[in-house]
Amino acid sequence: MTTDRIAPPTVGGEREMLRAFLDYHRATLAMKCEGLSDDDLRRAAVPSSTLSLLGLVRHMAEVERTWFRIVMNAEDIALVWSDEGDYQVAYDASASTRSEAFAAWQAEVEHARRIEEAAESLDVTGHQPRWGEDVSLRLVMLHLIHEYARHNGHADLIREAIDGTVGV
Repeated sequence: MTTDRIAPPTVGGEREMLRAFLDYHRATLAMKCEGLSDDDLRRAAVPSSTLSLLGLVRHMAEVERTWFRIVMNAEDIALVWSDEGDYQVAYDASASTRSEAFAAWQAEVEHARRIEEAAESLDVTGHQPRWGEDVSLRLVMLHLIHEYARHNGHADLIREAIDGTVGV
């Protein structure tokens, strides 16, 4: 995953803005992980939690896979780390490596980009089975931006606890 983070435009069309903000947040998560060892990436946020930077990367691979491939592209596939659809499994990265987690995440981001680019408009819909409702690509992209922004806040705190790095 590239850590070249390009600021989203301040003016532009809706789709351009959504793409840019989503890519900005993807790059932010990658930046939070830069320069850390596998052990640092696996370090839990607090002793009672399995949440780690590597766990966040794994979780976001599941999120990208679910919303773009399963919901929007109607692919009949399991989650990356759980055949039972348990999203919590991804957070436990205790036996994972940077290369494994980032390869899965990058693969899912690339699938997501291809699916989004192939869609004729933001009004294209897919079916969200957990909700029992159809959802638009617009909602999916907004949801992913929200999900990344929330988890990037977690990543800020985890990274600061690891080596004092703040901001960015």
